[in-house]
Amino acid sequence: MVIILEDKIPEAKIQAIMNVLDARHLRPHLSVGEERTIIGVLGNTSQVDTFSLEALEGVERVVRITDPYKLASKTFRSEPDVFDLGKGVLIGGGHFVNMAGPCAIESYEQLDSTAQAVSQAGAKVLRGGAYKPRTSPYSFQGEGVVGLKWMREIADRYDMLVVSEVMSEVDIEGMMPYVDIFQIGTRNAQNFRLLKAVGQTNKAVLLKRGMAMTVDEWLSSAEYVLSEGNDRVILCERGIRTFERAYRATLDIAAVPVVRAKTHLPIIIDPSHAAGEEKYVPALALAATAIAADGLIIEVHPDPPSAVSDAAQQLTFDQYEDLMKKVHTLEEVVGLEDGSNPANWL
Repeated sequence: MVIILEDKIPEAKIQAIMNVLDARHLRPHLSVGEERTIIGVLGNTSQVDTFSLEALEGVERVVRITDPYKLASKTFRSEPDVFDLGKGVLIGGGHFVNMAGPCAIESYEQLDSTAQAVSQAGAKVLRGGAYKPRTSPYSFQGEGVVGLKWMREIADRYDMLVVSEVMSEVDIEGMMPYVDIFQIGTRNAQNFRLLKAVGQTNKAVLLKRGMAMTVDEWLSSAEYVLSEGNDRVILCERGIRTFERAYRATLDIAAVPVVRAKTHLPIIIDPSHAAGEEKYVPALALAATAIAADGLIIEVHPDPPSAVSDAAQQLTFDQYEDLMKKVHTLEEVVGLEDGSNPANWL
């Protein structure tokens, strides 16, 4: 349920409406947009009399949301989200952000050289796995907190932000000092306890689509984060599992316009995991830019053949630099603004 408020409603009247909702054991979420101010109402609203709410002073009208996701719905917020990830890096609403780095943090030197290379090419967010969800329990599992400490130090050196995957709610507290963005991987996209836990933090959340998730299921997972009070959620399409075996996963490029129609949340593309092979990554990355996604997250490694995980899909420094030149050119063609360039949005 969404309560649409009258224009220029005083703060006191908004609070009075919120108090009424609290008294009925409902959970109000206030959203102040450029065009209108609304209150999203969570909880059991099936027995709520909409006429009684519309009679409250300052209420323009009440709209019931039929989607299973309420706060993620465009009914709740019609304008696309634009928010600061940190250090002035904007994402959403036409602000395009490049994220890049190795699949796994292997050593300080590996991460430092990669950060320097991708930063020079235009990436403002350093990605890297400190905790690695692997199919086999005997595969490399990551460097843990040690890797995160390296990542924070190196990212700060190159004026970058940090995104890294969190695999369990018990790891959140230990990761808080080191990351700017919590990544929820495809295997945890419906780990609802973890989603609620990151929703209680003040960090942005990058939510990857589950391997076999529908768009509505994906948005329902985002709802878990939003319902806990964290409204900085970024969706990430990374390919879904289909019958096709010519590549690692089927990149659902159509998800971008579909998500745009259903939600106000920004959406970025991970071409690396969809491709599975580095030779396909550039084409998928350019397709994502051309369709006006909100950014890219790409795996880059100083020596891909020696990588301890996902060796086949990681780009070399030269490959990434060449790709970014094309991406930046295409950004201008489709009217995107580089979220890391203040001159474009001041």
